[in-house]
Amino acid sequence: MLRCLDGPPTVTNATTNRRWTYADYCRIPADRRRHEIVDARHFVTPSPSPRHQDVAGRLYMALFTALERTGRGRVFVAPLDVHLAPGTIVQPDLVVLSNRRRSIVGPKKLTGVPDLLVEILSPSHRTHDTVRKRQRYERAGVRELWLVDPDACTITQLVLRKGRYSLVATATDTIAARALRGVRLDLAEVFA
Repeated sequence: MLRCLDGPPTVTNATTNRRWTYADYCRIPADRRRHEIVDARHFVTPSPSPRHQDVAGRLYMALFTALERTGRGRVFVAPLDVHLAPGTIVQPDLVVLSNRRRSIVGPKKLTGVPDLLVEILSPSHRTHDTVRKRQRYERAGVRELWLVDPDACTITQLVLRKGRYSLVATATDTIAARALRGVRLDLAEVFA
């Protein structure tokens, strides 16, 4: 019998001092849940909702059209492992690379810092994305982060300045990427 996998991310090593590695991560059996290692701690996140997936797909198509069709970059959609730093393997909803960052693409994962990461917020794991992962992305030097709220139909745009994220906008109509020149999206298409 299948169970509903809704709920906040669970930390599997909350009561131990175990520090997870990429090798540990590779030994996790496939279970249709999203596993991430953030600062050597293992988190398990439930499957996304249909609305989450709808917005992710629409945003992917808009970014694909703006970047890949013009030959200016690459866009990847979760699940995809991003080995951001030792002890940190994340699965952002969307990963965007300019052509100059293509070298981080490997046969099984991305290893390094992407230009833009997109996290689509869910009520069950909003803090995981907006606090824990945001702080880790900031420390890793991810130039731009979009926090997408599919219920409010907004994208909070954060840009790295002097090692810290600064709020650029809470976009409701259009958004122009700062880390990628010439990328401007109509959000009516994303939140349709």
